[in-house]
Amino acid sequence: MIAVMRIGHRIDRDKRVTTHVALVARAFGADIIFITTKDEKIKKNIQAVCNRFGGNFEIHTGIDHKKIIKSWKGSIVHLTMYGEELEKAVDCLDTNKDLLIIVGAEKVPPYFYEVADLNVSVGNQPHSEVAALALFLDRYTKAAWRSKDFHGNIQIVPCVKGKKVLSKGTT
Repeated sequence: MIAVMRIGHRIDRDKRVTTHVALVARAFGADIIFITTKDEKIKKNIQAVCNRFGGNFEIHTGIDHKKIIKSWKGSIVHLTMYGEELEKAVDCLDTNKDLLIIVGAEKVPPYFYEVADLNVSVGNQPHSEVAALALFLDRYTKAAWRSKDFHGNIQIVPCVKGKKVLSKGTT
């Protein structure tokens, strides 16, 4: 199981970025996202995407991060600018263990750096947590997300020009 924990979500300021973190988590192979701040709107939006596009992805908001971390049986990774380089870090992780990936919003308290089994540097310049999560999941899953079938009611078909969308019930 791959889980993502979004810490420090500020409803008024971070709603689009947190939505994108959740969308990337879902599309790139995570099974669940925990968001520390209670936000029913983001939960409803992500569930609507899952209903249309498929996939078994869960979203929980308003969670107690310490409770999740304390009960976590697998590895804990914190994505940051400070830590082990991405490529080296991915090689260190046991893919047979469950994985909890922590991504921050506002300034991340030292607690998360200490509790993580591995702090992973996805580049050492200021960057987006959305990009960091996408890069990490791509490397960690060896791009398995590209061939995943979500069995949704809507399917986007790659094409050079235009948009090709298949909907269940249409030919």
